[in-house]
Amino acid sequence: MEQIAGLILILLGKTVCNKKSMSLTVSEDPFPIPHEFYQPGDLIIGGIASHIFFFHNTPLFMEQPTKKLIDEPTWTWIGLVAMDDDNGDRFLQTVVPLLSQNRICYSFIFKTAKRAYKDDMLMLLSQLQEQYPVLVESKANVYFVYGEPPALYILRMLLFAAEMALLTPLGKVWIVTSQWNFESLSIQTSWDIQIFHGALSFTEHSRQPPGFQQFLQNVRPSWAKGDGFIQEFWEQAFNCSLKSFPPEEDSRMPCTGEEKLESLPGVLFEMSMSGHSYNIYNAAYAVAHSLHAMHVLRPKYKSLAGERQTIHNVHPWQLHPYLHGISFNNSAGDTVRFDETGEMVMGFDVTNWVTFPNSSFVRVKVGRLDPQAPQGQELTLHDEQIEWHGRFNQVQPVSACNDPCYPGYSKKKKEGMKFCCYDCASCPEGMISEQKDMDSCLQCPEDHYPSKDQTRCMNKIRSYLSFKEPLGIILAALATSFSLLTVLVLGAFVKHRETPMVKANNRSITYIFLISLLLCFLCSFLFIGQPGRVTCLLRQTAFGIIFSVALSSVLAKTFTVVLAFMATRPGSRVRKWMGKRMANSVIIACTLIQACICVIWLSTSPPFPDTDLHSVNGQIILECNEGSATMFYFVLGYMGFLAVVSFIAAFLARKLPDSFNEAKFITFSMMVFCSVWLSFVPTYLSTKGKYMVAVEVFSVLASSFGLLGCIFLPKCYIIIMRPELNSREQLINRSNTNT
Repeated sequence: MEQIAGLILILLGKTVCNKKSMSLTVSEDPFPIPHEFYQPGDLIIGGIASHIFFFHNTPLFMEQPTKKLIDEPTWTWIGLVAMDDDNGDRFLQTVVPLLSQNRICYSFIFKTAKRAYKDDMLMLLSQLQEQYPVLVESKANVYFVYGEPPALYILRMLLFAAEMALLTPLGKVWIVTSQWNFESLSIQTSWDIQIFHGALSFTEHSRQPPGFQQFLQNVRPSWAKGDGFIQEFWEQAFNCSLKSFPPEEDSRMPCTGEEKLESLPGVLFEMSMSGHSYNIYNAAYAVAHSLHAMHVLRPKYKSLAGERQTIHNVHPWQLHPYLHGISFNNSAGDTVRFDETGEMVMGFDVTNWVTFPNSSFVRVKVGRLDPQAPQGQELTLHDEQIEWHGRFNQVQPVSACNDPCYPGYSKKKKEGMKFCCYDCASCPEGMISEQKDMDSCLQCPEDHYPSKDQTRCMNKIRSYLSFKEPLGIILAALATSFSLLTVLVLGAFVKHRETPMVKANNRSITYIFLISLLLCFLCSFLFIGQPGRVTCLLRQTAFGIIFSVALSSVLAKTFTVVLAFMATRPGSRVRKWMGKRMANSVIIACTLIQACICVIWLSTSPPFPDTDLHSVNGQIILECNEGSATMFYFVLGYMGFLAVVSFIAAFLARKLPDSFNEAKFITFSMMVFCSVWLSFVPTYLSTKGKYMVAVEVFSVLASSFGLLGCIFLPKCYIIIMRPELNSREQLINRSNTNT
């Protein structure tokens, strides 16, 4: 055991600082106390030590765990505390770009001296008085600390001095590197460590080997006679003297030698095995296994009489080939092995430091960093187990330059400030932000639309004039009612077709007119329901042609009335134009013109089913694209032309005798028709979606009903309600009265 411990010390090398070396005799206990008093980070890493014991004491080695721990979206504004030396500068040069890559900024950089002497204390305290407000006033709630124990002692001293000077106490989250510990000098044992309550650190993975606690409980200063390390530690820790004849100026009580290590506060001595000690423990066994492998594979060592001498003569580099192949289970149950680069595969524990007013503390493992885990799963962190500083009331702290931009807002750069400091601007219309602190707002897909608070995209509703909605039901009911009414009127005229009232107004034109009105009412059903290819082709063309038939029938009736009275004049040549041929020719000619317009429309740019994603917010409008707006307005314009001609002709004939004259009724009906369609155009252009279709359906129904009501309802009243007036004598008497 002595030879193995000595070899480890050779491999670990000498300390950089001028430390007090103790030639302690190692006992035969399973947990030997090292020969050197050292601090982690002060060792010159070289030879096998870089493969066995210490992690690389550089910021680059801490890059991965540092990134994992600070990669928290609520921690974007942190403070940096580092030693004021080359190592601290290298740390800052490495970490600052790392923070920037992860969209994290530093609020300040606070440098602490690596070590200080009594003469430097006043100067350090003066510097603290100038720099301490930076620590207190910073909005950062997370401080990242890099340093070795001497520098950490100084940091604790400066914070203790601030507390004594009644300066504002700090309540922050301290994230510290693995060198951090609360092991104190004797002067620091009474200092409050509550300021560091809730600190987080990456510590080398450790477990408690069986029997370690019992070993520490049985340690006595009498074990190491002739070696002053334990004796000096014992005297400082228990503030007593082990000397048989202490000098007169030594006022300490004599040590009994039976003091218990577990009675010491945690800042002086920890009863659990730390990560550093666990590495030494594993290093001892790794070297032992390597020596054993060398001994087995090199039989010549067995023939040597002085095996002790041989072990001491082994050079560190000679163990390299054997260390690479080492893999064993230690007594704590961990597997110790080396990866392909020769690094010990152990990982890190994420430790939460829980402190108590009596200067004791507990290391609570709240996570694990396993470099061998699958990518993205290297860090396991149990947030719910972390105990934060009392200032945060056990709520996970937020460390940011400003309040976050909530969903519905995006970041807006502040001039002259770091990118972590920003204003918040609401998203423009039509855009959203789903998460906090988004750099820019996002456009929703075409088939989605922003919610009212602009925090998410919602599916657009498919919209069209449906038979299931109230508006569609009302229009369909009106179309059905008007169609039935037209059928009744047509039935009444057919039933009384031999009466003078029906004969006097050209029965065939009346039947054509009523049938065209019936088809006008029925064609409105083409506008209700989901648009399809057939319905889109028939909507406007069928409506245009059928309405042209109706209007041309009105025009033919008007011409019939005018020509009838012109033909009664003596010597008039108009008689040859009288008869059914003239009326039919007017209807056919006017209808053919509209039919030709529709054929040209369908052959050049026919209507087709289309979707409108942008006209109405939150809706996908299913519509019929007219294909050619010009042809659509040509169709409407031609119907308007027929209506105007009919109106003028009827207006000029309005003073003819009432008995045979429909001109007054036609004049009024054309006024209704023109009023409806003149108001249709601006209304149609100002509405969108299904309401545009509803406007057209309403216009079709209103204008058709205007023609039906103004021309035929008065006649139906006489035919049905006043049949005594529907006689030849009554018509002749009324004609004589008017003349």
